[in-house]
Amino acid sequence: MDVKQLHTPCYVIDRDRLEENLRVLRGVMDHTGCQILLAQKAFSCYAVYPLISQYLCGATASGLFEARLCHEEMPGRENHVFSPAFREEDMPEILSICDHIVFNSIRQLELFGVRAKEAGLQVGLRINPQISTQPAEHAIYDPCAPGSRLGVTLDEFRKAPANLVALLDGLHFHTLCEQNSDDLETTLNGFEEQFREWLPQMKWVNFGGGHHITRADYDIPRLERCIRRMQEQYGLEVYLEPGEAVARNPGYIGRLPHARCD
Repeated sequence: MDVKQLHTPCYVIDRDRLEENLRVLRGVMDHTGCQILLAQKAFSCYAVYPLISQYLCGATASGLFEARLCHEEMPGRENHVFSPAFREEDMPEILSICDHIVFNSIRQLELFGVRAKEAGLQVGLRINPQISTQPAEHAIYDPCAPGSRLGVTLDEFRKAPANLVALLDGLHFHTLCEQNSDDLETTLNGFEEQFREWLPQMKWVNFGGGHHITRADYDIPRLERCIRRMQEQYGLEVYLEPGEAVARNPGYIGRLPHARCD
């Protein structure tokens, strides 16, 4: 690459660094048999989706447009979607291009669950385990904070009609942000204690994102023990959906020294 030919400001992705991250993630998949997805909310540079597709099993979306991006740029890979709110007008296309859909509330499950099953999708529900591992400065983003509307609490889940619970193929929690696997273990302990009754009925569990797996001090063996625990005790397939861990430190952004930014 001749940097003098680049227009600036620009963002340059170092393929070797990106692939180094992907090899770490692929190693976790190979060691445990878990499935790792790219969280497009954190990184959606589709020019490198062909490379990512060589290592990960697909992507997860936060709405229709990201789901469409995965469908178009990662053909043949798994396409998952979760949103705090789904629009009726988006649902036909979402159900036609996605493999898994995760709902945020019992009401969403009631509105769209049967249609999703009839369309052949795996249906999941986001859980709020009400166990916060966030530092104080992240409280505003904490999905387990008091009053959070992200996910279903145990009390809400117990009140759900049995016919709706029967629609579920899996449970999903997302509580972490740039954290290590000790916080995952804390969350998983609480999640298991609360929802143990229903786990044997499920096909999979999704640990969400926020796992800093490619950070130098990340405790991968602890992560792998958490994954195997769900696999061995409940026969569950395990999904993780990191975003930043995929694209952590893969390139450079800024103004090249020879260029003018008038």
